[in-house]
Amino acid sequence: MSADNKKIVDQLNKILESEISGVVRYLHYSLMITGPNRIPIVKWFHDQANEAFNHAAQIGEKITALDGHPSLKVQPVPETKTHAVLDILKESLEFERAALDMYHEVLKHCESDIALEELVRDMIRKETEHCEEVVKMLAVQKP
Repeated sequence: MSADNKKIVDQLNKILESEISGVVRYLHYSLMITGPNRIPIVKWFHDQANEAFNHAAQIGEKITALDGHPSLKVQPVPETKTHAVLDILKESLEFERAALDMYHEVLKHCESDIALEELVRDMIRKETEHCEEVVKMLAVQKP
């Protein structure tokens, strides 16, 4: 494996670890939601967990395509013991922004691999949309 590929694979493994932790994080969030709006919020978190799983699978496939070895690590998911919906959404936004930063970092190193660049750009678009959606969910309507 070339030095450039090693650097990219290392970055992709960090993303893989983050996306796998996202599955755990979003499943946990879905289990902690209570109140009258529980059903649509739980579904949204389940959808986020499934998407994190799909992102992890795509990144893992790219790692092996680059002759790398996918990490078995999962980034720790802190238990904040704060389970109010708005607090969970704020945590989610922090997670999404951190993921977005990692994808931007990989983008800096993939100019010679168009397929990788397009994959990363697509992930950046999706993560950006997640951030935008959470920001909208956090907006409190004023009377």
